[in-house]
Amino acid sequence: MTDDNAARLKQARGLVPGLYGLSRALRLRGVAEAGLYQLPPSELEVLRYVMDTPGTPLSTMARELGLQTSNASVVVRNLVARELVEREPDPDDRRSVRLLPTMNAQHGMARIESSWAELLAVALENLSPDERDKLAAAGPALASLGKALKNPLTPEASR
Repeated sequence: MTDDNAARLKQARGLVPGLYGLSRALRLRGVAEAGLYQLPPSELEVLRYVMDTPGTPLSTMARELGLQTSNASVVVRNLVARELVEREPDPDDRRSVRLLPTMNAQHGMARIESSWAELLAVALENLSPDERDKLAAAGPALASLGKALKNPLTPEASR
């Protein structure tokens, strides 16, 4: 391992606890605060994926989220029953189903994200102005990191 790789690994290890804690806090809170029923983490993850990539086939969604197709089907069936996702036949392949968010999902996710923003705003009050500025400046980098983590990691990509 090169010195650069070792330094990058040390940086990553320093980020993990904070990112995990933040992710866990947001996952556990926000939904109830928005006045919505609690979605299991798997349903929330699939719903977020469908919101981000409407019209994606179920098989593609399952593969990209690392789910077995049968498990993904159960999650989608639950989301359809909750009127958060619609299934429609793929016009190019009638054997395939495309997933679309419903208006209920769009409104619900907007409420959840607003609730998360309110939770973060209250928590930010406990930080120094310098810490708040650093977090605000890190927003685009965190979004880029999230996108990079969606791509399959290869040894070449990690160098």
